[in-house]
Order: sequence, then C-alpha cells, then structure tokens
Amino acid sequence: MAKKVVDVLFVKSKVREYIKSKNCNTSGDVIDGPALNNALIGILDKAIARAKANGRKTVQEKDL
Repeated sequence: MAKKVVDVLFVKSKVREYIKSKNCNTSGDVIDGPALNNALIGILDKAIARAKANGRKTVQEKDL
C-alpha cells in the first residue's frame, strides 16, 4: 500500500536558522527530504495514540 503524502509540518527557514546557530551548515536533503518530516510525524502519531489511549482527544505536552 502506498504511503499518503503529508504536507511539510515544519518551517524550513527556522530549521536552517537553528542549525546555523549551532555553527553547522544544512544539507538540502535535510530540509527537502522526507526524513525530518517523517520523524516529526512519528512523534506526533505516538502522542496522538497516547492521548487516545488515555481517553482524550486533546494531545497534551505530556503525550510527547
């Protein structure tokens, strides 16, 4: 089954700015590749599952 394409969930310029603030450069595949977005989606999916398992529809900080 094909994976559903999800819009980018982060601000590319903010990621670049953060990495630059740590005295590093950003490779284009970090920003334009799927890895960072997929990692974020994975974190959010786990938080959503935890909230639902606890009988809530609201994802809270403790779910992260």
